[in-house]
Amino acid sequence: MAPVLNRTLTPTSLPYSPLFSSKSNTHNNRLLSRSVFLHQNGLKVNNFSCSGLNWKVGKRGNSVVVKCEASAVAEKEATESSGETYEYQAEVSRLMNLIVHSLYSHKEIFLRELVSNASDALDKLRFLSVTDPSLLGDAGELEIRIKPDPEKGTITISDTGIGMTREELIDCLGTIAQSGTSKFLNALKENKDLGSDNSLIGQFGVGFYSAFLVAEKVTVSTKSPKSDKQYIWEASAESSSYVIKEETDPEKQLRRGTEVTLYLKDDDKYEFTEPSRVQGLVKNYSQFVSFPIYTWQEKSRTVEVEEEEEPKEGEETPPEGEKKTKKTTKTEKYWDWELANETKPIWMRNPKEVEKDQYNEFYKKTFNEFLDPLTYTHFTTEGEVEFRSVIYIPGMAPMNNEDVVNPKTKNIRLYVKRVFISDDFDGELFPRYLSFVKGVVDSNDLPLNVSREILQESRIVRIMRKRLVRKTFDMIQELADSENKEDYRKFWENFGKFVKLGCIEDTGNHKRITPLLRFFSSKSEDELISLDEYIDNMDEKQNAIYYIATDSLKSAKSAPFLEKLVQKGIEVLYLVEPIDEVAIQNLQTYKEKKFVDVSKEDLELGDTDEVKERENKQEYIALCDWMKQQLGDKVAKVQISNRLSSSPCVLVSGKFGWSANMERLMKAQTLGDTSTLEFMRGRRIMEVNPDHPIVKDLNAACKNAPESSEAKRAVDLLYETALISSGFTPDSPAELGGKIYEMMAVALGGKWGRVEESEAAAAATDSSESNVDSTYESAAETEVVEPSEVRTETDPWST
Repeated sequence: MAPVLNRTLTPTSLPYSPLFSSKSNTHNNRLLSRSVFLHQNGLKVNNFSCSGLNWKVGKRGNSVVVKCEASAVAEKEATESSGETYEYQAEVSRLMNLIVHSLYSHKEIFLRELVSNASDALDKLRFLSVTDPSLLGDAGELEIRIKPDPEKGTITISDTGIGMTREELIDCLGTIAQSGTSKFLNALKENKDLGSDNSLIGQFGVGFYSAFLVAEKVTVSTKSPKSDKQYIWEASAESSSYVIKEETDPEKQLRRGTEVTLYLKDDDKYEFTEPSRVQGLVKNYSQFVSFPIYTWQEKSRTVEVEEEEEPKEGEETPPEGEKKTKKTTKTEKYWDWELANETKPIWMRNPKEVEKDQYNEFYKKTFNEFLDPLTYTHFTTEGEVEFRSVIYIPGMAPMNNEDVVNPKTKNIRLYVKRVFISDDFDGELFPRYLSFVKGVVDSNDLPLNVSREILQESRIVRIMRKRLVRKTFDMIQELADSENKEDYRKFWENFGKFVKLGCIEDTGNHKRITPLLRFFSSKSEDELISLDEYIDNMDEKQNAIYYIATDSLKSAKSAPFLEKLVQKGIEVLYLVEPIDEVAIQNLQTYKEKKFVDVSKEDLELGDTDEVKERENKQEYIALCDWMKQQLGDKVAKVQISNRLSSSPCVLVSGKFGWSANMERLMKAQTLGDTSTLEFMRGRRIMEVNPDHPIVKDLNAACKNAPESSEAKRAVDLLYETALISSGFTPDSPAELGGKIYEMMAVALGGKWGRVEESEAAAAATDSSESNVDSTYESAAETEVVEPSEVRTETDPWST
């Protein structure tokens, strides 16, 4: 390319030369300059090109002005560098193979695609007939019919739609990836006077070829009201060409519409010629198509017939014309058309016009449920993303526990223009913790891949997910605020774990999740309360929400950590399910109130007597050091407690370590790591109650007999006991049992006048000798009785 794209030479006088100096030669000089710089035609030509340069000639007084522009150089080089244009070529057989075998993951999709094409044909006719009623003619109602033929191994999908001319057959079916529906919509958009029809489904132009998933040959017979002739399009699965011919058989003439016949492959003949299978596919994928879909089904009916009455025994057979007859009934089978899509798309209607019973009936039919839903919501969103939806809260939780954390529950059915697309999502529309929600979502402009089976990740999908989640929370909150508390109790009993999972997985919706939580508490042991109710019951000086996590409600009630809090009237939440503690830890605060675990160190209750607390520390500081020395690394430290009133001691966890409940849960994990357990277990702090007699006795032992073995054993036993009462698991239960037995033996020894073994043996010898003497004496006086005369009081045979 030229270094200068547009350069103009500045007009200037001609350079000095002796040839121009003579006045006598002035005229000749001017002619010479013209011959050097100008075109042969002189000033008659204002512009001319030479050697890629663009020259411009002009006058200035008696002088000649010449300009040169170099832009032509760049244009010439650009023209020379541009290559030739080619069109892409495609191997048709290979392309068809990719369309058939790579776009779709399920063979059954072919019926959805062909029914959608038929629906589009009916929609086009309905739209065009508004301006041209003659297109409808007398060809009957707008409908779709599907007829499988097991004997011939075919399935036929027919419609009474717009049909196709010969040119349209070539254009639509003969051109791969060209959508007739898409062209029709573009034409509508260009003609604004006609408006647009958003109910048309097709857009990619490859759905028809899904027929070759199951068919080895496809024939299309079509009749357009725009043409007097009917044409047949025919193609085979392995062929790269097709045939179009005119229908000449009068018996096969159509009044209007299209008839697609699939000659099924051997492997698919049995499945897709079964009438019940075909009807099931229609109900699944095309249940809510706006036109009636009829399938050919076998039915049975009871008919009344007359039979000859047989003569009774001994009676003569009457003549032929005088035979007696009797009426009876029998069941006969017959084939007839049956409407397959009788359920209407309830989400397309105005919510004010739909009754509750209709919502419940739709829910039961769509999701095969037998219980009514707890609640539902029906809404339409407009703006950047438009879609309609009806979502439900089921009446009971799934029976399979795996469904609690399984995002692929098939509970959300996605439709595009009332055609079922998919119910196999992995969290695209709903997060995992809301996987129990059931419903339908219908949108006209969802980003789908060509097979219509995969929802593409995009900004539109994220907006839809956000709005669906928000509407779900609004629905649950309305249920919680309703006067019928029993409904929300059922909801929490069935789906409370799901909501708590949301505290862990969805930090962005904590403000919506937290008001829905329910727990038992020290002031409400029989009825669940919300966090809002807890805060309403709080004292003005209380600045935290206290909780304790245990394995059961009974152990929470008797936990030593609660003694002083209950005594002061402070309410404590009971977290008794495994997920509770993790959920609360992810919340951290609610309405500027921190969540505080009462089983961890540095518990501040307020209203403490600082003078008494200082005196107790001075009094028992030696005891704490002595006990720490005896326990060694078992505890991080020993200190005076401000949370005990009746228990002698308790073991609390460090601020940043696991609690006793969390440690128990982590030990129970199937794939738990022992090294991680040791790292996260945290330190244990032993707190003692200075008002308890045992602590006072140990304080005396610390001062008077610090080396006493009995006092040391008492400290070890006190620690092991506190370990259990605080929710921890002892390292050696057998060793703890031995210590308890030893202490029991000391405590119970001789309390009830126990006799020593030697005295007991002597007493046993004396009693045995005396028994022998008395036996001989009584034997001499014993009367012998015959066995037959022996009778007992309970003998059942005695009279």
